[in-house]
Amino acid sequence: MSDPKKLAQSIASLYPEISKHGIAVSVAEDAATGDWLVTMTHGKHTLSTHLSKKDADDCQNGIQCVSLGIQIGRFVEDYCLGQGDCPV
Repeated sequence: MSDPKKLAQSIASLYPEISKHGIAVSVAEDAATGDWLVTMTHGKHTLSTHLSKKDADDCQNGIQCVSLGIQIGRFVEDYCLGQGDCPV
C-alpha cells in the first residue's frame, strides 16, 4: 500500500507542470478498491481522477502513467493556459 503523501510527492516530481503552474495535488485511497483518487486544485478549479493501484505503484517507482499525465495536461490546458490563471 502506498503512502498518500509520498504518492502525491512522486506525482509532483514526475509531472513538473504541477508546481510550475501552482497546482495543488492531494491523494486519497479508496479502501474498498485499493485505487487512489488524485485531486488537482487551482483556485476555484478542481479535477479528480482515479489512479489504479498498479499506476500508483509505478508512480512510486518513478514511472509515469499515461492516463494521469493526460488528466494533468487537460487540467493545465483548461484551467491554466486557456484562462491565464496559473503562473508560468
